[in-house]
Amino acid sequence: MTVPTAAAGTARRKGAWAALAYLLPALVVFGIFIFWPLVKSVLLSVQGTDILGDPSGFVGFVNYSKLFSDPEFLTVLWVTFAFTILTVVPSIAIALFIALILHGRIRGVRFFRTAFALPFAFSVATASVIFGVLFNPASGVLNGILSRVGIDKVQWLTDPDLALWSVSAATVWMQIGYNLLVISAGLGALPDDVLEAARLDGASGFRLQRSIIMPLITPQLFFLVVVGTIHSLQSFGQIKILTVGGPEGRTTTLVYSIYEQAFANNNSNYGYASAQAMVLLVIVLIITALQFGVLERRVFYR
Repeated sequence: MTVPTAAAGTARRKGAWAALAYLLPALVVFGIFIFWPLVKSVLLSVQGTDILGDPSGFVGFVNYSKLFSDPEFLTVLWVTFAFTILTVVPSIAIALFIALILHGRIRGVRFFRTAFALPFAFSVATASVIFGVLFNPASGVLNGILSRVGIDKVQWLTDPDLALWSVSAATVWMQIGYNLLVISAGLGALPDDVLEAARLDGASGFRLQRSIIMPLITPQLFFLVVVGTIHSLQSFGQIKILTVGGPEGRTTTLVYSIYEQAFANNNSNYGYASAQAMVLLVIVLIITALQFGVLERRVFYR
């Protein structure tokens, strides 16, 4: 029996309205907490702000010109990129190394998986406080160990040459747990017939990992590179708790600089901070596009 055209159109309209009703709560949440703040940031980035933070008028691209002519902002960009590289690459490499070892069916593998994935259960604030205790120059565990072997106390968070490395090391520890879970899931989903066929052909050890296992888990590795890069570019909590952007601005990333301009020390330079936020958005979009354009070509989707 053929449904009349008018009835079919009415059914489609009812289905569309029903779908919109289901989507409406999510659209409202996204609109309030994502789309409107984005529009507001764009508008503020081309406006000046008075001492109270209220828009003082349209200034065009003055905030952007001020940004790229400021040597301190260029330093902030360098610190941001350095921090991203120092956290993304080691966290994925270490997690991959651990996951490959645990994939070898060693005794107590469930215990070790839980132990290594435990950092994922810690919030950024909690983990940062823990590392603050570890890095404490007077009573920290790390300096206590070094003193036992005759090494002088190290200023982990106040030495300009070490601060970024120390914060990066803490961030790597925080990210290893999540990376390990994702890679372990990929290893657990490997097809047994492919691995068995590779072993019958003589592949084993490092050759099996390099030629068979690694290509099969490239989707997980690609996902971690993209997500980890975005996460590192947006990192804030550990920097605020451990170094407050110091010493000498050596750990001031772009996100922390936005916070300083907009909120820290009673600042209310929302126009300048919004311009920085737009630069961060563009950087994230460009890096993500490059990763999809270059790295995804090497991803093997089976």
